[in-house]
Amino acid sequence: MRARSTAQKGRDRVSRRPDANQAADPADASQAADANQVADPADASQAGDPAYRFRSPGQVGSELRGAGYLPDERISSVVYLGDRLGKPVLVEGPAGTGKTELAKSVAAMTGRRLIRLQCYEGLDEAKALYEWNYSKQLLRIQAERSGHERADWSELQADIFGEEFLLARPLLAAIRAPDPVVLLIDEVDRLDAETEALLLEVLSDYQVSIPEFGTLTSTQTPLVFLTSNNSRELSEALKRRCLYLYIDYPAPERERDIVLSRVPGFDVTLAGQVAGVVRSLRQLELKKRPSVSETIDWAQTLSLLGVHEIGTDLVIGTLHVLLKHQSDIEKATTELQRSR
Repeated sequence: MRARSTAQKGRDRVSRRPDANQAADPADASQAADANQVADPADASQAGDPAYRFRSPGQVGSELRGAGYLPDERISSVVYLGDRLGKPVLVEGPAGTGKTELAKSVAAMTGRRLIRLQCYEGLDEAKALYEWNYSKQLLRIQAERSGHERADWSELQADIFGEEFLLARPLLAAIRAPDPVVLLIDEVDRLDAETEALLLEVLSDYQVSIPEFGTLTSTQTPLVFLTSNNSRELSEALKRRCLYLYIDYPAPERERDIVLSRVPGFDVTLAGQVAGVVRSLRQLELKKRPSVSETIDWAQTLSLLGVHEIGTDLVIGTLHVLLKHQSDIEKATTELQRSR
C-alpha cells in the first residue's frame, strides 16, 4: 500500500483562508459589490447574516430572559459585543453568581451546541486540545509490517498521523465544528500558567497548530466564555484577548426576581424575605458565602416545607441548605440568635 507524503496530506486536510490576491471573475466582482452595499450591521443581522447573531443588547437581554437567565444591562451589552467583535468573554466573580449559567443560557437561546472544557490543576494539552490514538496507531504499524508488502517508515509515518488517528478534545472540537458553537472554558483560573498559554493561539486566531498534521483554522467563530473565581491572577496576554465582565452577587431585588423565575408559584413577599436573609448572611465573615444557586435551593426547600413566613428559628433550622461549612453555620447561628 502506497501513502502520500505528510506535507501533501496536510495540504489536503488543513482548512485555509481564501487567498485575497486571487483574481476574481468580473461577474462575481459585480455581485460582491452589490452585496457590500449593506451598510448597517443590524440590517445584515436581520437579513440572516451568519456572522452576527444579535441585533442589539436589548435583544440579548430579552432572549436571555426567555432562556431563564435574568441579565442586567452590562451583561447583555458584553455578550452582544462578544458576538459582534468575535472576541472571547472573560467572566470573573465569586463562585455561584451565574457565570457558568450565562454560557449555558447563551447556548440554549441561540440553539448552538455547548462545548465545555472544565479546567483543573494538571490539565494538559492531551485533555484540552488533542492527542493521538496511540493504540490504533500501533495496530496499524503492526498490520503494515506483517503484510506481504512492507511500507517504508516515511510512508507509514504519513499514514498513522492521519485524521482517523486524531482525537479532538474540547478546544479542537470547537475549532473544527462545522456549525457555530458556544465554547465554555470553565474555571480557567485553576489552570497552571503553562497550560494557560495553550489557550493563546486558540483565542487569538481560532486555530490550532499540530506539528505532525498542520494548522487547523476555524471556518466559524465560536462564542467563547471563560469563567474565573479569582483564585489566581490570569496572565495579561490572556486578558488582552478577551472582553471583561465581572458578575457579583445580585442586589436583593434582582435575586428576588431570580428566585421567582426559578421556583414556580413562590410567593413574592417570601421571595423578598429570602433575598434579604441571604444578603445578611453574605455580610458575615464566612469561609464560603451563599451562592445564587444555594438561594434557589433554599427557596425550593421553603416551598416544599409549606412555609409562608420566615422566622429566626426557621432560618437556623435550614442553614445547612445555604452554608456548607460547620464553622459558618455556627457563626451564622450565633449572629441570628443575637439579633432576635
